[in-house]
Amino acid sequence: MTTADEARAASGRPDAALAAPATDSTPDTVDGIAFARLYGEPLFKMPTDLYIPPDALEVFLETFEGPLDLLLYLIRKQNFNVLDIPMADVTTQYLGYVDQLRKTNLELAAEYLLMAAMLIEIKSRMLLPVKKADTGDEVEDPRAELVRRLLEYEQMKLAAQRLDQLPQLGRDFLRAEVYIEQSITPRFPDVNSDDLRAAWADVIKRAKLVQHHRISREELSVREHMSVILRRLQNARFMEFSDLFDTTRGVPVVVVNFIAMLELSRESLIEITQAEPFAPIYVRLAYLPA
Repeated sequence: MTTADEARAASGRPDAALAAPATDSTPDTVDGIAFARLYGEPLFKMPTDLYIPPDALEVFLETFEGPLDLLLYLIRKQNFNVLDIPMADVTTQYLGYVDQLRKTNLELAAEYLLMAAMLIEIKSRMLLPVKKADTGDEVEDPRAELVRRLLEYEQMKLAAQRLDQLPQLGRDFLRAEVYIEQSITPRFPDVNSDDLRAAWADVIKRAKLVQHHRISREELSVREHMSVILRRLQNARFMEFSDLFDTTRGVPVVVVNFIAMLELSRESLIEITQAEPFAPIYVRLAYLPA
């Protein structure tokens, strides 16, 4: 039985369309490689009814930041002298680019059209015969103002390129971040010698206010005052610096007491601390009493 006979025989059944389709959708080239897939189906050749819009793909070979950028590009590309611009060639090339730009983006071409009008004006002024000024000075070149603007723009552009070459945070390098776990125990800063001297001067000043004019000779022991200071600090965690001096006994006792305190600090038996600059100075034992 041929294929046509099988199709006629299957047409009498309800599932004839499913059993034997009228047209075979299997591609002729089964072993070929599909160049694309459309809705999951392989495509072995380009569809004949494919429509691609004209603006579906745009390729810009050169991008410019404005009319001066385009004009400078045309001059530098052909190695023209900026101080002696051939206006005819540059204007023709510039107008050709503007015509292409007007077809795609009319709003963007408006700014370039203003520069084109300026180029045409300069070109027309150069075609006119030069007339000397009444004062006898030379007539200014019509291209002078354009040359000045081009040179200033080129300087700014080169400066911007040099700035862009500098390393930038986030583009060329990243800031390193390290997490350091801080101790919970507060650490008091060391006492500045100037603060200690100022506190000592204040103690001496108060001692002179209550001193008595009695002439007597008294033997003072530094070791004895060291023991007194240690006994007073046994019952207190901190004591203010000025509280360790008995100013009622006169300056000699205060001096010996201060020397005893310095000896205890040198032998690391006491610690002189300060919570922050200009804060009160405190004295405490350097060891924990039993």
